[in-house]
Amino acid sequence: MSERATSGWKPGDRREATKAMIRVDQAGEYGATRIYAGQLAVLGDRHPAARAIHHMAAQEERHRAFFDRLIAERGVRPTLLQPFWNVAGFALGAVTAAIGPDAAMACTAAVETEIDKHYADQLADLGDSDPELSEAIADFQAEELEHRDHALANGAENAFAYPVLSGMIRLGCKVAIAAAKRI
Repeated sequence: MSERATSGWKPGDRREATKAMIRVDQAGEYGATRIYAGQLAVLGDRHPAARAIHHMAAQEERHRAFFDRLIAERGVRPTLLQPFWNVAGFALGAVTAAIGPDAAMACTAAVETEIDKHYADQLADLGDSDPELSEAIADFQAEELEHRDHALANGAENAFAYPVLSGMIRLGCKVAIAAAKRI
């Protein structure tokens, strides 16, 4: 019998929605660590932006570790797209950094804009049903907004073709979120 059949699962079950949240959030935080790894691989440790990128990467790693723990504790199936996020995240970070530091910051601003919206939607959906998850998401959302604000203050909007670059990255984030919920 399937897990759903033996667990008393019914359509619209809150547990399934929460598992999808954990799955997509873990995938997103993993992707963020890979974006920053790609940026640092191109920019190097000596670039003026490296210190801030290392700081943001460390926060993303802490977020990912939290979701890794929840995946293990709650028996959530991770996304099957993890190998893709590994390559795509690193490539996005490396390409934007190769364009220049402003483009790297534009990438951060675009990603964090979508993550802010994503986390706000999740908090509304959760209500008070899962205090541990809600508290973590609210904490992480605040840090993601700091990343976005830092990126905007440090040249994101000066990147070549910023509206196009930002729009493409934001669309990619939306697609990634939708895919990781299900796959």
